[in-house]
Amino acid sequence: MQAFWQSKSLTQLSPQEWDQLCDRCGKCCLQKLEDEQTGEIYYTDVACRYLNLDNCFCGVYKERLEKVDACVNLSPQDLKAIDWLPDTCAYKLRYYEQPLPAWHHLVSGSMQTIHQQKMSVAKRVVSEDNVGPDLEERIIHWVD
Repeated sequence: MQAFWQSKSLTQLSPQEWDQLCDRCGKCCLQKLEDEQTGEIYYTDVACRYLNLDNCFCGVYKERLEKVDACVNLSPQDLKAIDWLPDTCAYKLRYYEQPLPAWHHLVSGSMQTIHQQKMSVAKRVVSEDNVGPDLEERIIHWVD
């Protein structure tokens, strides 16, 4: 029998299954810059103040949309239009009918695998509360 993420389309997932699909990488919680000329997106090493920098869980998940103006409530209908999700994002992978990677917790059985494989931002970024406004100096190149 196939697992729910393999047997269902994204639109068929229950709210609980949708939340389980998130790989908890924290990359979507990083501040990003967009080149106005090319539209290219650049990730910084600056995370939302509510992101737990050790386990990449949102500390205000249920209230995130009220507390963070830039936070997006992802839905299957939004995935094509949102171009800043990393290529490793489980939502993006499943949208394009690609398998989840071996480090994903639904595959590995452990929420730690993503951190052990350095596929998350855990312990690699700083909170927005601890940096100045000049984000151009904080661009990183290890997020795909």
